Amino acid sequence: MKVFVTGASGFIGSAIIKELIAAGHQVLGLARSEESAKAVSDAGAEVLLGSLEDLDALKQGASQADGIIHTAFIHDFTQYQKAGEVDRTAINTMGEAVLGTDKAIIVTSGMLGLPPIDGFITEESSAENSPRTSEATALALAEKGVTISVVRLPPSVHDRGDKGFIPFIIAMARKNGVSAYPEEGKNHWSAVHRLDAAKAFRLALERGEKGAVYNVVGDNAIETKKIATVIGEKLNLPVQSLSGDDIVKHFDWMGRFITFEGAATGNKTQEKLNWKPTHPGLLEDMDQHYFGG
Repeated sequence: MKVFVTGASGFIGSAIIKELIAAGHQVLGLARSEESAKAVSDAGAEVLLGSLEDLDALKQGASQADGIIHTAFIHDFTQYQKAGEVDRTAINTMGEAVLGTDKAIIVTSGMLGLPPIDGFITEESSAENSPRTSEATALALAEKGVTISVVRLPPSVHDRGDKGFIPFIIAMARKNGVSAYPEEGKNHWSAVHRLDAAKAFRLALERGEKGAVYNVVGDNAIETKKIATVIGEKLNLPVQSLSGDDIVKHFDWMGRFITFEGAATGNKTQEKLNWKPTHPGLLEDMDQHYFGG
């Protein structure tokens, strides 16, 4: 199968390229710069120059491929609404390009902030009120007949080279001289190793069902206090609870997200895709790869 991958040079997309090629697929990777194009090419994929806002490139990629994995997203939390609009337009453009075919599309979404069911975010948790519209856009296309499904990722997709939430939390600890957690630190985050996530994307493409939602979870529930404790130990900093405005002062733009309850399960996903996480969990990965040396 020839697979069109957006965000191909990114943290997750680059792992997906390797996973797809190792499984015998060909890859056409979207790259928005010469530097990204080189990374995609070096990984063994064909390059299509363009960005998420280049709708002609998206149509071209969709038409040349047998399937699509959409991982690109503009992670600018100061212009989140605009990033969502670009994402929605990109998904609709690719969806309309393959309407009437059996080409499968896998759309990436998140699960942090979704309503828990019996304490955990499950595949049945609704994304109806989520500020990120990726999932809602995909499911609307499924109702029109597009073979499209959603891979939900937890707040931490971790591995060496991570530039997401956890490195930001570490940076804030270094900056402020304290490793902090919100309130009692009893709220949870879920996580998955990048290589486990890449395999789940491939399986969703190969085996996924139209309109399906997959929760790709390795660690189901890690207390934020435990994350702060690892950071404090590695940086030799005090570990401290914060509340109220102090949470925002310490965590900056992430002050809202760090307080969410993010415990999640993916039992149905594991069963449907025959997928099991096999790589190290977040705390072990942090200990080994997140502090240099």
